[in-house]
Amino acid sequence: MPAPSTVPLIPEEELEESFLRASGPGGQNVNKVSTAVELRFDVRRSPSLPPPVRVRLARLAGRRLTKDGVLVIRADRFRTQEQNRADARARLQDLIEEASREQKPRVKTRPTKASKERRLEGKTRRAEVKKGRGKVGDW
Repeated sequence: MPAPSTVPLIPEEELEESFLRASGPGGQNVNKVSTAVELRFDVRRSPSLPPPVRVRLARLAGRRLTKDGVLVIRADRFRTQEQNRADARARLQDLIEEASREQKPRVKTRPTKASKERRLEGKTRRAEVKKGRGKVGDW
């Protein structure tokens, strides 16, 4: 049995969908049918997300986050509205899952003395090779 997911589920009421005409190939169908989906999710005011996840999600969203804290995902990859809706929701879920994982803090390390010596030795060898490529002196 799989372990229970710690990713918060977003209720339907917190999602806002609008449908618009997609761009790109598709012939006359593109001009007639609104198959593209714009999914909006208010990250800042969502009661479903714990504060740390909310902060990480806002950082992950980047340009997709409006000034008001609304995450906008546009899906127009497929030719049907149903597939685009599913795609937009899946992308939102993936973002939330990624934001739910806490990053381990980076531990500072220092290069060893041997690695510093190897680096300097390599630089010296390279300098010698390049010096050997110089102009040949007068004979």
